[in-house]
Amino acid sequence: MAVTVKLPTVLRPHAGGERQVDATGATVGEVMGDLIGRFPSLKDQLFESEASLRRFVNVYLNDDDVRFLGGLVTPVKDGDTISLLPAVAGG
Repeated sequence: MAVTVKLPTVLRPHAGGERQVDATGATVGEVMGDLIGRFPSLKDQLFESEASLRRFVNVYLNDDDVRFLGGLVTPVKDGDTISLLPAVAGG
């Protein structure tokens, strides 16, 4: 499945400066794997371990947080959009 992955400004240097890229896979995890295969320096920015996203990285499939769907095993369809957003803290 071809999916568009939108990257925030902070991650763009790890993806050749791209604002968004196309990636393939049947699940969110497979799409993330394809993305990391092409841009290996994103791995440390996005993952704690092979199967665990960093807590401060929010991943949305279309407009839904994947943590409340099926996580990395959430299925994707052609034309879906994954948005990667760093969590913002402050006070």
